[in-house]
Amino acid sequence: LRVQNKKLYLATFAAVLGPLSFGFVLGYSSPVIPELRKINDPKLRLDSNQASWFGSTVTLGAAAGGILGGYLVDKVGRKLSLMLCSIPHVFGFVVIISAQNVWMLYFGRMLTGLASGITSLVVPVYIAEVSHPKVRGMLGSCVQLMVVTGILGAYVAGITLKWHWLAVLCSFPSCIMLLFMSFMPETPRFLLNQNKRSEAIAALHFLRGPHADHEWECRQMEASVQEEGLNLSEFKNPSIYRPLLIGVALMFFQQVTGINAVMFYAETIFEDANFKDSRMASVVVGSIQVCFTAVAALIIDKTGRKMLLSISGIIMALSTALFGLYFKMVLPNRNNSSHPDVWFTLNAASPGTESSISWLAVVSLGLFVAGFALGWGPVPWLVISEIFPLKSRGISSGACVLTNWIMAFLVTKEFNDFIGFLTAYGTFWLFSAFCCLNVTFTAFYVPETKGQTLEQIEAYFRRS
Repeated sequence: LRVQNKKLYLATFAAVLGPLSFGFVLGYSSPVIPELRKINDPKLRLDSNQASWFGSTVTLGAAAGGILGGYLVDKVGRKLSLMLCSIPHVFGFVVIISAQNVWMLYFGRMLTGLASGITSLVVPVYIAEVSHPKVRGMLGSCVQLMVVTGILGAYVAGITLKWHWLAVLCSFPSCIMLLFMSFMPETPRFLLNQNKRSEAIAALHFLRGPHADHEWECRQMEASVQEEGLNLSEFKNPSIYRPLLIGVALMFFQQVTGINAVMFYAETIFEDANFKDSRMASVVVGSIQVCFTAVAALIIDKTGRKMLLSISGIIMALSTALFGLYFKMVLPNRNNSSHPDVWFTLNAASPGTESSISWLAVVSLGLFVAGFALGWGPVPWLVISEIFPLKSRGISSGACVLTNWIMAFLVTKEFNDFIGFLTAYGTFWLFSAFCCLNVTFTAFYVPETKGQTLEQIEAYFRRS
């Protein structure tokens, strides 16, 4: 089996270079924004509002990429969609490097976001369709593992590289992916859907090795392949709309855990705890993410998806409740609504209090990031690549990616308003309540897909 899997791992490696690029895009803003806020050129210098837009325009581009990716993945296939998304990725960084004003920076970020949105949709589908059930969980979790590796790579490179050279580095993984993917096969399920049976057999031969029973696996896939297109009226069918609702809810809950908010606070929390180098603190956070996402990838096919989501949700609920407690103890007892700015709120803390209990914030941060990386980071992306029927996979995945990125944008942009309206501790207790809802939702609605073929998962939704 190990010999047969070698080319499958090669195909997976080629595909996950896409999420690596996407991670570099997400991580790029963290070391670059402080540099662009101090730059000598007034046309490129960012103020606070422009800095927040520089960070969040990626999510708007990615939301558009979700819509475009949902169309492309069904029309031109998984492989070609993945190769095409390297074009806006590289071009976006070229625009950033050659930027003459702030609007060119925004446009470049929007383009790299568009590529990231397509990538975040196509890669999980590609990996799910080329894998066999015993390793699909592990290989699917590599998507999120490569995203957090890319973020960490951008943080580490940002310590030594200026923003121009960091942009050059960030464009490399996408170029390598384009080269590698040109030698990889299209997924057998897509080929069968296009009535290309001989190509599907050839793809299985590449992915499974010469000794596997390609004919048997091909017949299993053919049984679930429906050649006719998808009509909107078919969304009345529970086998279509139930997995879609579960997928959209998973993406919604992933963002309302407050992951973006917690990462937003990270540098300030480390500064309060006397970590003088906030960039190194970001590297520490990134390293925690990579380690626990790797743990999730190794154990997911043994523990199952539901178990990891539940454990992850409980850890995050506890850590965000602790965050709320930290801010309740540190901040003066007064309404902060007149000063909703995060930085003002933290600086208004009672003198001396924050240093005595700053360990609580650091422990909460570490626990939260570890908990998220263990379950709610990688698992929702894996589950949405597994539960949709072949005929609705493109449009349903597109809806899920769109939901994810719109929620990411709203949480990132409106975070200060939440602080003003609910206070800092109220906001984190709200995140804690959402994490408890995550656990409840997982227990009652998320199906366990461990060890099942995509055809068996589809049959489960048809029966229910």
